[in-house]
Amino acid sequence: EAQLVEDGGGLAQPGGSLMLSCRASGFTFRNYGLSWVRQAPGKGLEWVSIISSSGSLIKYADSVKGRFTISRDNAKNAVYLQMNSLKTEDQAVYFCATSFRPAGVKFRSVVTPFGTHNYWGQGTQVAVSS
Repeated sequence: EAQLVEDGGGLAQPGGSLMLSCRASGFTFRNYGLSWVRQAPGKGLEWVSIISSSGSLIKYADSVKGRFTISRDNAKNAVYLQMNSLKTEDQAVYFCATSFRPAGVKFRSVVTPFGTHNYWGQGTQVAVSS
């Protein structure tokens, strides 16, 4: 069964940093694009960043450009999101998503600049407060 497991969330002060990680299993990770999406309380899902299967194409939402950095390690089946200069508006549950469509798993979909991505992990909570 395909899995996405997010980690690394927590509490940070405004201006602080956190690094999120997402480890995948159950599918050929290196063949698929990855992205990060987030959902703040009472708000809709927001796409944050995306990286192609090779890592050569990367895009960011305007709201995080210059502050967040996405990367992937295909040898470790992992994707990361380095978040710097955190703002209170970055508070949300963060999910990693992929262009892989899993079978036998309930998933949700999000439209990204590189097409539809799917996510089914539990996410990781990011709180930003002084």
